Amino acid sequence: GGGGQQTDRVSGTERRFGSYSWEEVQKHTKRGDQWIVVERKVYDVSQWAKRHPGGLRILGHYAGEDATEAFTAFHPNLQLVRKYMKPLLIGELEASEPSQDRQKNAALVEDFRALRERLEAEGCFKTQPLFFILHLGHILLLEAVALLMLWYFGTGWITTAVVAVLLGTAQSQAGWLQHDFGHLSVFKTSGWNHLVHKFTIGQLKGASANWWNHRHFQHHAKPNIIKKDPDVNMLNAFVVGDVQPLEYGIKKIKRMPYNHQHKYFFFIGPPLLIPVYFQFQIIHNMISHGLWVDFIWCVSYYVRYLLCFTQFYGFFGAVLLFNVVRFIESHWFVWVTQMSHIPMNIDHEKHQDWFSMQLVATCNIEPSFFNDWFSGHLNFQIEHHLFPTMPRHNYWRAAPQVRALCEKHRVKYNEKTLFRAFADVVRSLEKSGELWLDAYLHK
Repeated sequence: GGGGQQTDRVSGTERRFGSYSWEEVQKHTKRGDQWIVVERKVYDVSQWAKRHPGGLRILGHYAGEDATEAFTAFHPNLQLVRKYMKPLLIGELEASEPSQDRQKNAALVEDFRALRERLEAEGCFKTQPLFFILHLGHILLLEAVALLMLWYFGTGWITTAVVAVLLGTAQSQAGWLQHDFGHLSVFKTSGWNHLVHKFTIGQLKGASANWWNHRHFQHHAKPNIIKKDPDVNMLNAFVVGDVQPLEYGIKKIKRMPYNHQHKYFFFIGPPLLIPVYFQFQIIHNMISHGLWVDFIWCVSYYVRYLLCFTQFYGFFGAVLLFNVVRFIESHWFVWVTQMSHIPMNIDHEKHQDWFSMQLVATCNIEPSFFNDWFSGHLNFQIEHHLFPTMPRHNYWRAAPQVRALCEKHRVKYNEKTLFRAFADVVRSLEKSGELWLDAYLHK
């Protein structure tokens, strides 16, 4: 690699071009020295990684490999992004090198590219504005009904319980809505998506858009991949999949009694993720990274909440209600997000093509009006992971064609009922705990 180099002068600076082998590209994977390949062109993203809107870790996760499919999946305006990538271009793959690295299935990659082009031609990436207007409207209506109930019926126990459920539902649905804007799937321009994302996650939920972006895009870039997907980093509270439990067991790591994790999951998983862990992480992240715009949006949510509810409950009562609402939301969020991933394959990096990587790490929940609403259309998790910028109201249109491609290439397309998906979360934790105990005691 590196043969046939030439120089070019751009903006007064000298830039070297060359042709490279995959072997050469794969040497540049460490922080401060990272190359990626997009559409056979080689880019040095070592310094740009720090300024990457999706976070520096995503580029690090793809360092030394072909990132074409991820590049296409995450960016709705490819021409604009290509323009900004030009200063990073250092060359291209040698003519004798294949477009896919590490023995990826070239036929499947090509068929998936054709599928995406077909879905684009059919209008599956076009937004129906009315869908998102109505979705926002029903969130605001839930909050308004909660306040009207308190004004009309007072703060009795029954009224307070109903208000907590209404607000918990509004928060969960606002979570799905901010998810849409965060994935740039609503407006045509990224700028408008980013702006409204800050409003929905900040003013409606009291969270940080930057925190969400940097965390969630890693999950999409490398789902269920140990040390790359933050969603399978369980902070030593749980071991998941088949590989991690064996590694912990062999190393005699026992931070928790993992053979009982399917039991204590109900006490430290759904109840505490948002009220404790996320709450602390969001505030710490905004302050430590100086995310003051996000911080102001976040504060605006708490000001609005206190102004609305302290007049009924007083300060301490409003704070208690707030935590009850977060408790409800946290259960909703954990079950919906984990049902499509925790029971699936969790392993170290295997450098699979985009389609295979997403299918092995995700599963769908059968569609219905309730399931679609309850999960924010994340019951179409496969389609969402394959096409993260596709508006969610179009997943059902893409699903049959994705299933057909799976059948053609003999890739398993998993779909379950909602209750089986919930049960599989617990069953997978129990299985992983047993694998850990066996390895801990006998290896």
